[in-house]
Amino acid sequence: MTIHDLTRVPVDNLDETPVLTLGELCRTCTVHAEWVIELVDEGVIVPHGRRREQWRFYGASLHRVRVVQRLQRDLGVNLAGAALALELMDEVARLRRRAGE
Repeated sequence: MTIHDLTRVPVDNLDETPVLTLGELCRTCTVHAEWVIELVDEGVIVPHGRRREQWRFYGASLHRVRVVQRLQRDLGVNLAGAALALELMDEVARLRRRAGE
């Protein structure tokens, strides 16, 4: 699937279906592969596939990469701090979902 095919992927499946290769994620977010690999190493995003050539990223990864970009650009947060901020945002979202049940 190419990046142009994302317009044909049902929005409700973006978090469930791996749609982006490493190269596509890099091009979409205008980042270097080394930086994305650091995000994977830090646990910020988790690719589907064992080897880098096989990696496919879910739609949620695209969102998380963009959040990290904003945190680093706007607030000067380092990668570990961004990972922690994302973890806290995830926890808040879980708690809100639980409160709504």
